[in-house]
Amino acid sequence: MLNTYNLTMLTDFYEITMANGYFNSDIRDSEACFDVFFRRVPDGGGFAIMAGLEQIIRYMDNLKFTDEDIDYLRTKNCFTEDFLEYLKDFNFSCDVWSIPEGYPIFPHEPVMTVKGPIIEAQFVETFILMQFNHQSLVATKSSRIVRAAQGRPVMEFGTRRAHGADAAVYGARASFIAGCVGTACTIADRNHRVPALGTMAHSWVQSFETEYEAFKKYTELYPQNATLLIDTYNVLKSGLPNAIKVFKELKPKKMGIRIDSGDITYLTRECRKVLDEAGLQDCKIVISNSLDEYIVRDVILEGAQIDSFGVGERLITARSEPVFGGVYKLSGIGKGGKLEPRMKISENVEKITNPGFKKVVRFYAKDSGKALADVIMLRDEPLPDGKPYEIFDPNAVWKRKVLENYEVKELMVPIFEKGKLVYDIPEIEDIKATCKEQIDTLWGEVLRFENPQTYYVDLSKPLWNLKHDLLHKYGSDNL
Repeated sequence: MLNTYNLTMLTDFYEITMANGYFNSDIRDSEACFDVFFRRVPDGGGFAIMAGLEQIIRYMDNLKFTDEDIDYLRTKNCFTEDFLEYLKDFNFSCDVWSIPEGYPIFPHEPVMTVKGPIIEAQFVETFILMQFNHQSLVATKSSRIVRAAQGRPVMEFGTRRAHGADAAVYGARASFIAGCVGTACTIADRNHRVPALGTMAHSWVQSFETEYEAFKKYTELYPQNATLLIDTYNVLKSGLPNAIKVFKELKPKKMGIRIDSGDITYLTRECRKVLDEAGLQDCKIVISNSLDEYIVRDVILEGAQIDSFGVGERLITARSEPVFGGVYKLSGIGKGGKLEPRMKISENVEKITNPGFKKVVRFYAKDSGKALADVIMLRDEPLPDGKPYEIFDPNAVWKRKVLENYEVKELMVPIFEKGKLVYDIPEIEDIKATCKEQIDTLWGEVLRFENPQTYYVDLSKPLWNLKHDLLHKYGSDNL
């Protein structure tokens, strides 16, 4: 999909006008540091899932302006020829750090940092945010649905409702990372090794003279795994009896029925009873039809007899809250290897950024392995060494807690060094395993769908001091 053609021009126009401005100003040779972060977890959840890094890496690793790109920009009549000549030899040479895909992430902490020549570091903003926002959004929604299913497999069935081709493919990828077992999107299997799954549509059943004939032919064609859609006409009076008849006659290796409409709890309980009475205890019941985490949770609580779920539009579009809100903000600028910290100040406290060149560390309890807190630190600060470490709420400093008996891990890893890729991109199955492992480190209170416990994301004392010094320096004139 996106990787099959040059994506350099897939950017906001202002990235190019700013690049031209930087090039033709005194800060042309400056080095800048930008942070990627988000401000709020969708759906009021306790955490989000980091996703989209692989596509960002492939974009950065292939940045170049073609002759056609340069010719187009010249027609805009707003760029200098010297700048256009510079773009002909454009070469990405930044350092990049990122939290790996699959990790739980939290508001306001940097999930990625880009540091290098200001023109280059500024230019990649749009693509980073596009991939990070979309895939992290879908992964976060998928995680909620997978957890609601309580161990029952969840299949991503939203291809035809996705917001375009790339949204379908990368949405399938993100959903798999977060725990879905596969997708209806075939090309996501071919290109990203997300298992393609599917059964039949109502049109298959309607195309035959009888429902029985439709079921029989399908089972003859796919005896290794025959899942029959039984709600085309009448689930209990027609679909289920015909499915049972075919299963008994042909004895497929694996068998299942799918229900795509109606009262899920009532129909699945009735179907399970009839199937068991017919000696088909191994027949699985699959449910689809506009599901989300709340419907999945509720029907299970009501006693629905469901073995797996196919979830479509409300997953692939994150329908309940379809904007993730990640941002890309300057945190430092300078020359000669010395960065001067920068921050954005706002009357809206949520929009005040954290300055400086930073890292994020996560504290884990030694006895339970559970995540205790994240701390944003300045890059040159030493890691906590196991001694009691006091954290505090940066917006309410009297709220303090001392962490003891912990292990600490620096979350962001090197991706590019001076434009050279130094990161081994993991296989998607490994990313998925990492996601499950890391979600398991979160306390149950953080995993709640409603009113989750707020996970601690605090600032180190040196970073807090720097932030408040800059607030006083730059904010006093605006008070």
